[in-house]
Amino acid sequence: MKKIVFNLATREKRAALIEDGRVTELMIERTGEERIVHNVYLGRVVKVLPGMQAAFVDIGRDKHGFLYRDDLLSFHLDTEDEEKKKQRPVSKFVREGEELVVQVTKEAFGSKGPRLTGILSFPGHYMIYMPNGNYIGVSRRFSSEAERERWRTFGEELTIDQEGLIIRTSCEGRSATEVTEELHYQRRKWAQLQKRIEEKSSERLLYQDVTLTERIVRDHMFEGLQEIVLDDFDEYKRMKEWLSSYSNSESQITLYKKKEAIFTAYHIEKELQKALKRQVWLKSGAYITIDQTEALTVIDVNTGKFTGKNDFNETIWQTNKEAAKEIVRQLRLRDIAGMIIIDFIDMRREEDRDLIVRLLRNELKKDRTKTNVVGITGLGLVEMTRKKVRQNLQDTLSKPCPTCQGKGVVLSNEAQAFELERQLWEYKGTEHEAIVVELPASILSVFSGSNGKHLKRLESALGVRILLYPNKRLVKGALIRFLGTLEEAGKRLEHLKTN
Repeated sequence: MKKIVFNLATREKRAALIEDGRVTELMIERTGEERIVHNVYLGRVVKVLPGMQAAFVDIGRDKHGFLYRDDLLSFHLDTEDEEKKKQRPVSKFVREGEELVVQVTKEAFGSKGPRLTGILSFPGHYMIYMPNGNYIGVSRRFSSEAERERWRTFGEELTIDQEGLIIRTSCEGRSATEVTEELHYQRRKWAQLQKRIEEKSSERLLYQDVTLTERIVRDHMFEGLQEIVLDDFDEYKRMKEWLSSYSNSESQITLYKKKEAIFTAYHIEKELQKALKRQVWLKSGAYITIDQTEALTVIDVNTGKFTGKNDFNETIWQTNKEAAKEIVRQLRLRDIAGMIIIDFIDMRREEDRDLIVRLLRNELKKDRTKTNVVGITGLGLVEMTRKKVRQNLQDTLSKPCPTCQGKGVVLSNEAQAFELERQLWEYKGTEHEAIVVELPASILSVFSGSNGKHLKRLESALGVRILLYPNKRLVKGALIRFLGTLEEAGKRLEHLKTN
């Protein structure tokens, strides 16, 4: 059973996909930060980069878009031999100052601008329509090869000129008339867009993709989606009207009216909080840890409390099997992308290693985002990749810790105490009688030593009194609050204690 729950009552719009009672995907959009993937812009080439076979394109946003040579429409439509064509520099296909119609394929991340393409595509329920795609693709998820070939032939007969199509599995069991109607709709949309281009509008944005609700429902409507729940009345009415245009839609739409927050009522809020944690417990008592870095994501599997019954190899297999399924859910839930390394518990039997890779690939069929399981390395690690489309959940909802600067570690009490000692040595031989230091309460005993021995020894070595104010609210780093006479230092210490 598949259900989508929308929390739309606040400025932060959220959606959760629930499959068989478990949250498997979370989508978040904020006012002013709406997703721009699939939007079409009239761009202007600001710089051609021969060394990268690419160009920067101004699309009227904060950051310039990045367009590879192979994604240029002029490159795509060039009829020259493929190998010869790839030898030609990007400057042969585009020039600075040239205006191009481009589409966003990947959101901007960090310092990088959005990724662009000149080969436009428009997703629908039954197909992805490409006005200049010039090829027919068919989803591998069709029930049989014969059904795939039938729809491929259908697409080849239906397309004209340079049109291209990617036929989705939602076509299975549908009539040719229904699918053809959507193609006609997509052609009308493309004709309207062409008209805007010809009008030379000053607006950079030529086409905006559908809203969060429409986009998510569109992608899941004919894949077993049974219920759509929303907490916003206006969006409920609009969605109900939109769904009524699809007579074959079996999705029920519900307006949530209870006082309790919708994500709390459906236990999504707890899942969201768990998805920000490093450790994920499995039902068996085993657990996985997920470490996301800028370069890659590392996932480690541990038996934890799970010891199995008798057979050691069977215990390992059952743990890895359970972990593989949960790892796929976490990749989708956290929207983790890029290079991913999985360290399963060592399996002695080669057949077990092959089975775990096969299981992982099978579970990943549930993921709409493109993935590739490369295989097991010589060190026994599973390598895979997942396409990056938008910002992951961690980056959307969190920021680097100001204490550890995002490293996930802070200096130990001992390290902080010794750092303070080194700081104080800089005042040896100065004219100051006393120093007032505010320090985390957690490092007081380490710094002072048993019965204050370290502190007394340091005062003697430096020739200065050290007055300490332990602050329980101070997490990291000692602060030198005063340097001067002993009398003034005493007053400053009392002031700190009373404030």
